[in-house]
Amino acid sequence: MQHRTLGTQGLTSSAIGYGTMGLTMAYGPGNEQEGIASIRRAHELGVTHFDTAEVYGFGSGSNEKLVGQAVRDFRDEIVIATKFGFDFSTGQFTGALNSRPDNIRTVTDNSLRYLGVDHIDVLYQHRVDPDVPVEDVAGTVKELIEAGKVKYFGLSEAGSETLRRAHAVQPVSVLQTEYSLFERDAERLFPVLEELGIGFVAYSPLGRGFITGTARPAGEYHATDMRNADPRWQPGNFERNVEAVERLRELAAARDTTVAQLALAWLLAQGEHIVPIPGTRSPERVQENTRAAQIALTGADLATIKEILPEGGFGARYADGHVPTWI
Repeated sequence: MQHRTLGTQGLTSSAIGYGTMGLTMAYGPGNEQEGIASIRRAHELGVTHFDTAEVYGFGSGSNEKLVGQAVRDFRDEIVIATKFGFDFSTGQFTGALNSRPDNIRTVTDNSLRYLGVDHIDVLYQHRVDPDVPVEDVAGTVKELIEAGKVKYFGLSEAGSETLRRAHAVQPVSVLQTEYSLFERDAERLFPVLEELGIGFVAYSPLGRGFITGTARPAGEYHATDMRNADPRWQPGNFERNVEAVERLRELAAARDTTVAQLALAWLLAQGEHIVPIPGTRSPERVQENTRAAQIALTGADLATIKEILPEGGFGARYADGHVPTWI
């Protein structure tokens, strides 16, 4: 497995990481043992970057506990990233934000306990909180870094102004935002990332599974699966996206790869500062995903991909009212 440097503070990562959100939320009921097996298989294949968050357990710590159990025997060989920023004061997930310093400290201590570790490698603000100056957020994470509880600071779904303001207080090592063949908006942030020396972690790099070629129409998933409401799965958009993936599959077959591997290789080709974190509940899919790091796309390949999806997929990435605002 190749490795990449994220930011200028010393953070390194396998070229392909692993996102754990889908093990406990958003894609229907999960299986803990399958999740643990998938994480351990990823490590066997050279993955060193595992991404979790408080919200993935709806404040209960279930996702972080699963990750901690899975990586217990090789914790010192990997990077563990987790996130704060939502409000669980009511005991439920409402989508409300809370990046007040006291909450950041509380969530960090909870995450350390749930993960069973003595430090967190990357601590992200999960969503920018308009009610809390990002300078206060960065300052609080700086204190946690100085205390040895955290090593690197990250932001998720943040814009250029927020990145600059945070970076002036505590250097930001990495920005995490959705990026894939279907979702290109993050590219407009690449100049400021290069200027400030910030790495980029791409979540949903396979378009929430659409770019694996296994997509079914909205309504055919479990009731708790977010794809039932995803605009890209709705009539009209769905058929156009299926057609695009089929054309990508033809290109992948000509290269003796899968469409998922092609999509991940495309991401890696967009810059040395990029690490995608595909998630899966299948050890077999983990193996497929990690092999993408061995694929070098040609100029002709990239041109064909651009012809198929010149501006991304069809349909917004979230339903109305749920798209993060970048500041």
